[in-house]
Amino acid sequence: MTDLKIEGSKGTFFIPSVSLEASSGKCEISGESYLEDTMKFYGPIIKWFDEYAVTNPNGQIELKMKLHYFNTSSSRALSLMLQTLKTFEQNGGDVTVVWYHRPDDDDMIEEIEDFIEETGLDVILFPEAGEY
Repeated sequence: MTDLKIEGSKGTFFIPSVSLEASSGKCEISGESYLEDTMKFYGPIIKWFDEYAVTNPNGQIELKMKLHYFNTSSSRALSLMLQTLKTFEQNGGDVTVVWYHRPDDDDMIEEIEDFIEETGLDVILFPEAGEY
């Protein structure tokens, strides 16, 4: 199993940066997610988590989410990704998700809480001031 790295970019569409490390299970998704074809982008990420679960059934995934904006279609893909992590956890894996957000971004906090309710996955909300 190999690492998955995607360099983020901003233009007509916004592509988040992705770093998924196979050896440690340390993962990060950051930036903005406003994509033309979200499943084309998130499909390989979800597949990576599925493969990690098969090769490391009792392994650990530590996911840092530093997305400060995502559109509706990205939200659906993120929900699928988090559901994949919940399945991994239910099958014996150890999952930690920390979602960094602006302290005053009530809309983002509400979205994250919706993900928690929808997937049953524990997500640590971490308010972080700084530039976004």
